[in-house]
Amino acid sequence: MNIQMSKTILIVDDSASVRQVVSLALRAAGHKVIEACDGLDALGKLDGSKIHLIVSDINMPNMDGLSFVKVIKAKGEYQYTPVLMLTTESGDDKKMEGKSLGVKGWLVKPFKPDLLLSAVAKLA
Repeated sequence: MNIQMSKTILIVDDSASVRQVVSLALRAAGHKVIEACDGLDALGKLDGSKIHLIVSDINMPNMDGLSFVKVIKAKGEYQYTPVLMLTTESGDDKKMEGKSLGVKGWLVKPFKPDLLLSAVAKLA
């Protein structure tokens, strides 16, 4: 049995069904999950407590994923929190922009839960 520390992971996606699938996969692997429906909602949930990884979509209302990353990377306490983008965007320009903002990983939807979990294991 693989014993690993439970990580706290923030999922930011405007699709409730995507949040549910990601959340189920992560909880089944023993992680604690916080859900947010867009970047603004996610910012409200960053209360200074430890977040091991942020999994974020790009295209969302109110505040998109890349704007959200820009804001959290400017905040001292979450500056080094790894970010994994989970998005339908697969273009190199978006990936380069994400990378320049400090995004550590990129998964394109639709995704396989085991791919997500292996990315989480590497990043969190």
